[in-house]
Amino acid sequence: MLKSLLRRIGEVLGLSLLLGAVPAEARLPQVAHPALWEVSDPDTTIYLFGTIHLLPKDYQWRSAKLDDAMASAQELIVETIVDDKNPQKLMQAMASIGFANNLPPLVQRLPAAKRPALLAAMKKSGMPPQALDKMKTWTASVILLGTKYREMGLAGGVEGVLRDDFSTKGKPIGELESNLEQLSYFDKLPETAQRALLEGAVDEKESMAAELGGMLRAWSSGDVNGIAKTFDRDLAETPEVKQALIQQRNANWSRWIEQRLGQPGAILVAVGAGHLAGKDSVLEMLRKDGYKVRRLQ
Repeated sequence: MLKSLLRRIGEVLGLSLLLGAVPAEARLPQVAHPALWEVSDPDTTIYLFGTIHLLPKDYQWRSAKLDDAMASAQELIVETIVDDKNPQKLMQAMASIGFANNLPPLVQRLPAAKRPALLAAMKKSGMPPQALDKMKTWTASVILLGTKYREMGLAGGVEGVLRDDFSTKGKPIGELESNLEQLSYFDKLPETAQRALLEGAVDEKESMAAELGGMLRAWSSGDVNGIAKTFDRDLAETPEVKQALIQQRNANWSRWIEQRLGQPGAILVAVGAGHLAGKDSVLEMLRKDGYKVRRLQ
């Protein structure tokens, strides 16, 4: 459960190294209707769009209602801004916290039965084993997950399309977290959770594809309850992970949205769909504070 959960959390964190695609043969809706909401007051409208970072190539997910929201919004806010063409900022952030001295060799951080798969994944990454050995377990996991997703067929996710659209039109793009802040959530995970993530990073492609395909189908059809059930099930036995990676960040973002409602205008906030699903979601936190959240799609 934990290794699957952490993969999904990686998918909704928005890290460029985790971008990838599920196989094209995944059974997806012909017409996608991912969930879209709005929260507003008399002079402010904030659209809330749940994204996914793993898409098949050329998959059509935009809709008329989303296009209307994009056209109306004067600014785009994403989780963190990652320049896929120049990821130096992300790499610097990872280098600043992702390494440590006196770590055991990476291969020793998994049970013996998992080590052949880990060695194969390390070889495919193209990185020297000595470099991977110096990485914290979460850092190496992110690198190896990125390699696995590229092997499955890398494709751009939702955020890149949104950023391109707003950038082309000269509209500003902001972020809720810096690259360093976002990576720090991985860094705060206990070592047992980091090793579960590493184990998930070397799983067979078939099991990963099935998992990602299920998440993509739920997202494409706007099945918010389905997304919530998946996370709730896996988070039930890991309260520390739930607090660090879900609840705290959702609380931060809901407060940001409440403060932003004090400024007039319209913006589009695009964050991982997992943050907009379930009883601990950004939406529920806004509702508890008395805000009316209206679903548009």
